[in-house]
Amino acid sequence: MYKVRRVYRTQPGEARNVATLVYQQAKLYRDSGHRGEFTVSYNGYTLPGETNIVILEWQDDKIMSPSRPGNNIPPEVFEAGAKYRHLLESQHIEFYEMVDPSTIDG
Repeated sequence: MYKVRRVYRTQPGEARNVATLVYQQAKLYRDSGHRGEFTVSYNGYTLPGETNIVILEWQDDKIMSPSRPGNNIPPEVFEAGAKYRHLLESQHIEFYEMVDPSTIDG
C-alpha cells in the first residue's frame, strides 16, 4: 500500500482558494472511480511552518501512470485543474510505501 502526496506551493494568499479547488478536483477523481478517499489540507499564513502550501493525500494499492492505456480520465478533471493552475508557484508529488503491521515480527 502506498501513500501518495501532491504538494502545491501557491501564490501568497491563495492557499485556501487553491485547497478548495484541489478538493473539488480530487472529488471528481474519487467519484469517477479513479481514486479512493482523500484529504486536502493547507496552511495559508495563520499556522507555524511553511505557508502557501496545499497538500492532497490518498492511498493506493499500486502506483500507475495516469497516461497508461485505457485510463479514461473524465474531461471535468482537467477543467477543474485549469481553475487553480495559474495560482501555483510550483507543485510536486511524493510516494511513500506504508508499513504493513502484519509483516512486523512481534
